[in-house]
Amino acid sequence: MLKKLRSPLYLALLLPALLALYGDGLAPLDHVFLNARSKLGKHETPPSIVVVSIDSSASGPDTSTTSSRKLASALEAVRRQIPYRVFIDAPVNFGQDKVGDAELVAAVNRLAPDAAFVVRHDNYAIESSEVRLKDFRLPDAALSGSVPMVLSSWDTNFFDYALSSPYSFKFGDKTYPTFAAALTQVDSGWQSSFRPDYLLNPDSILKIRASALDAGNFKPGLLTGRTVIVTFEGTVAPLGLYGSGRRHPLDVDIAGASALKQPLSLSLNGLPLLFLVWYLIWKGSQSKRKSWKTVWHGSALVCVFLIPAVAQTAGILVKTGASLVAVAIYGFSRMWQYRIRRVQLTSASGLPNLLALSATPMPVGQDLIVALIARYEEILATLPKDLHGECARQIARRLSVGSGASTVYNGEGGHFAWAEEARPLEMQLDHLEGLRALFSAPLEIGPYTFDTNVHFGLDRNEGFDALTRVNSALASANDALAGGRAIELFEADRLADASWELSLHARIDEGLRNGEIWLAFQSQWDSRTGSICGAEALIRWNHPTRGPIPPDAFILQAERAGRIDALTYWTMEEAITAALALNAAGQRFQMSINLSAQMVDKPGLVSSITEIIKRRGIDPTLLTIEITETSSVRNRPAAVANLSKLRSLGFRLSIDDFGTGEASLAYLADLPSDELKLDRRFISRILTHERELKIVQSTIDLAHALGQVVVAEGIEDEATWRKLIKLGCDIGQGYHLGRPMPFVDFQKIATHAGTLIRESG
Repeated sequence: MLKKLRSPLYLALLLPALLALYGDGLAPLDHVFLNARSKLGKHETPPSIVVVSIDSSASGPDTSTTSSRKLASALEAVRRQIPYRVFIDAPVNFGQDKVGDAELVAAVNRLAPDAAFVVRHDNYAIESSEVRLKDFRLPDAALSGSVPMVLSSWDTNFFDYALSSPYSFKFGDKTYPTFAAALTQVDSGWQSSFRPDYLLNPDSILKIRASALDAGNFKPGLLTGRTVIVTFEGTVAPLGLYGSGRRHPLDVDIAGASALKQPLSLSLNGLPLLFLVWYLIWKGSQSKRKSWKTVWHGSALVCVFLIPAVAQTAGILVKTGASLVAVAIYGFSRMWQYRIRRVQLTSASGLPNLLALSATPMPVGQDLIVALIARYEEILATLPKDLHGECARQIARRLSVGSGASTVYNGEGGHFAWAEEARPLEMQLDHLEGLRALFSAPLEIGPYTFDTNVHFGLDRNEGFDALTRVNSALASANDALAGGRAIELFEADRLADASWELSLHARIDEGLRNGEIWLAFQSQWDSRTGSICGAEALIRWNHPTRGPIPPDAFILQAERAGRIDALTYWTMEEAITAALALNAAGQRFQMSINLSAQMVDKPGLVSSITEIIKRRGIDPTLLTIEITETSSVRNRPAAVANLSKLRSLGFRLSIDDFGTGEASLAYLADLPSDELKLDRRFISRILTHERELKIVQSTIDLAHALGQVVVAEGIEDEATWRKLIKLGCDIGQGYHLGRPMPFVDFQKIATHAGTLIRESG
């Protein structure tokens, strides 16, 4: 239920309803809309009312009142035209001119009983219920004794626009009608107040100047039998009238009288219209056909504007703020959903993207496949930007034709994904191999032609959600490209290790702090003397729950996580501590330290190592740096330069795993090394395979010819060690000679071990 209430559809009902019921949160919106709506459909003022205005040019320094003499003259001129009624809406400066005052009293008495004084107050911010009689500018008793008074007071909003007025005010035992009610001779209505007629055009009010009336410059019979309002054009605080701007309060009073003459004068809050509009929106949301959705939603929008406009012409004022907010909430939510579909779920090529696929429920019995186009960024870099989309669409068409998938999703970096019916694994692999054949033909994009190669990531784990499966297939496709394989299958057990690998950064730091990660030392033996001559520092990890973790399992991940630098420098610090302790006993020990290929070409490598050896005070000739995984070196010239600098500082350099990968003759020629380490795969076969024996023999001879020391690793038995001695190998390392062990144990062996007696051939 709570989820439904938070949906845009129900928010479009609840939020506007609350705003309409509590406070004036929608008042600004109602104000703007009513003001705009009231400018349309204006009607003329009835000719039964005529305004006679007294010019303020001769009023003297006080522009808010007229002189009694001028007002008396205007009233006498009006009386001669035999009007129906006269309302005197002109504040008079009574008591300053005795002759004029007498003339005014006589003129008012001659108009009685068909005349009335209009009395106003200027503070529109006061609610009608708080108005007091003394708030009005009452005329002198000599004037109001013979004719009644009518009051003008309007409740306003914070923009000073007139909203409503009561029919009358009661002070003590006396009741005073309001001006608008007196104009229409309406004593009261079924409502306590009434509002102005906002559709009245105040510019159509029939007006004539008192000076023209005195001069006879008017149409005969203009005032005869009509209601005449004598007013003064002096300074007065304006009052807002919707659709007409800020006007003289008299215009608002006449608009109020016009509203009272209508059959209905009703004001409704926004809830009835809100419920109607929301019902139409709801009907549209329930419709399955797009055309009916458009009809229902269009009807809701039309109702917001049409119903209030039609009702206003009938005298019914309907607030529209709540309905406008409802339409806005629902409309913006629909636009946002459309944006998600068109922008967030669509790639630049116009194809749906991988986010759209991740949000799509994955049916049971379907494989998810990601195809990765090799060198896709290079292809796009070659193409003009306007052809990028065509390139993606051509690739998607080939995949769609080959796979039978109706929709192919396009991701960044040349990834294309789709779901298709699962087949037996062998059939699926054959099927993907067939898809690869479709890309044997080059892509032709405009005038450009490209050869392409495609790699596939396959996810068959139906138990996981779509997002997990998409990410799994993406990872497999990337692995296939990196490993040069056509297809990579994502196995479910990889997910079990995913959290471990992704949090390896923090786990390595923790392991270094609490001692889970430590250094083991494996002895190296001199074949000539039969004694220990050195050791290789090997990093180990004993995890409290996962147990011993093979170095290959976490070193590769450390390289990917960017933690290999920290591990290497930590290893160097620990190895130097061990080397200093071993060499302090008097016998020279050489300490070998592995250096990842990811670090060899880094600009700060030499300075960092130099800082360490200076701080630790060790002779760098006691340290041998073994370069591992030379095939992973990205910048060969920078790597050679760094290693040459280290050698010039006194470090010995060793090429590890010689004979595999790129640790071959080409690297031997580039690198000014001191030592070659023969890979264990050759050493383990020299007793049984003549070819490997000859390779090892020739490598030892070549190394010696170049002044290199040869180290054989992986020696597992006595016979292999004796054979290597006969071949001229300089140093041996392996389980037969000594297993990796903690430094405490290694130090005991290194100190007390006897020499091995070398048998002469």
